[in-house]
Amino acid sequence: MLQDKDRIFTNIYGWHEASLSGAKKRGDWDNTKSILALGHDEIIEQMKASGLRGRGGAGFPTGVKWSFMPKEVSNRPHYLVVNADESEPGTCKDRDILRNEPHKLIEGCLIAGFAMRAHVAYIYIRGEFVNEYKVLQGAIDECYESGLLGGNAVNSGWSFDIFVHRGAGAYICGEETALLESLEGKKGQPRLKPPFPAGVGLYGCPTTVNNVESIAVAPTILRRGANWFSSLGKENNTGTKLFCISGHVNSPCNVEEEMGIPLKDLLEKHAGGVRGGWENLLAIIPGGSSTPLITKDVCETMTMDFDALRAAGTGLGTAGVIVMDKSTDIVRAISRLSYFYKHESCGQCTPCREGTGWMWRMMDRLVRGQAEPYEIDTLYEITKQVEGHTICALGDAAAWPIQGLIKNFRPELERRIQINKTVTQAAE
Repeated sequence: MLQDKDRIFTNIYGWHEASLSGAKKRGDWDNTKSILALGHDEIIEQMKASGLRGRGGAGFPTGVKWSFMPKEVSNRPHYLVVNADESEPGTCKDRDILRNEPHKLIEGCLIAGFAMRAHVAYIYIRGEFVNEYKVLQGAIDECYESGLLGGNAVNSGWSFDIFVHRGAGAYICGEETALLESLEGKKGQPRLKPPFPAGVGLYGCPTTVNNVESIAVAPTILRRGANWFSSLGKENNTGTKLFCISGHVNSPCNVEEEMGIPLKDLLEKHAGGVRGGWENLLAIIPGGSSTPLITKDVCETMTMDFDALRAAGTGLGTAGVIVMDKSTDIVRAISRLSYFYKHESCGQCTPCREGTGWMWRMMDRLVRGQAEPYEIDTLYEITKQVEGHTICALGDAAAWPIQGLIKNFRPELERRIQINKTVTQAAE
């Protein structure tokens, strides 16, 4: 269990001021100039040594991602883009960072931007985050007034500006290249890769897109040392992580914990346990709605890290832990997610544009049992035709929840079909 002295987000619950003065009391902006004095390459090396993996879902090593940016700046400027378009159902960690810890993000932008030789950062924030936008913009204004941003940021000689761009609530813009398209004023649709953003990104210039949490933890890592961060968690899954716990628990919450904490401990120590007790647990979606669910027997011994969850056929994703007890209509729940992904598909790729509709319509019939047993396998085959055949991962995100349902709750699907047949025959 994480000790208080190792917490990075000490104001995640908003118990203290989010203002610059409050942030400084908590250690933010503490001699940031000395961090920048390490130099571009040393900052990146420190981030590599920390073992930090991207907190947006994919889990790619953050320091390695930063190192992909060109070492020399030509006539194409470098850009840092922060993905604050938090739209994954079950996920609400970035929102709390934005409204309660905005200065960690802003300081992180300066440090990350400097490391990648960028003079400008864009924070792409979800349009529905109205209050969070106001807090973030207010915090940025404070930094300009105090000389922490601008032409001579923190008296370092480095010019750095941050601009906040409000999205329009499209889930697809959480994908990094669709976000860049939207930021350029175009329709939010993913780009083919390669070229990757580090080579051809925003306005055709070298760009790195990072999640809010990935950037916000960088100043503390560099201030306290890569060895400190890497000493927490598990091998290849180091540091702390914000977990969003929702659903059928007694005390839903956001909580910062060590990577690799046992799932059962996470729920019982921080969320008051499963409603009705652990024996009342049906299933858990461990990493936001796009990750396949896991059943109670798997949850018993599961640890919350990238590798353990991948080995179990699911993923840590955004660490949006959705708990479902035995009162849940599991088929209807997954059907609701299918509708969400159908609605949010940008329509660019045929497998996703057509497949998400097919999957939702089949799921909608399975909720009522109005199908034949062979259609369960047909539905599974459709998910495989969508998965891995689209430009971005939305097709995978739409397929995985259904695959998890069929893998773990096929008898429930068959039971519904049989009940519907019995009722229909009786009516005849």
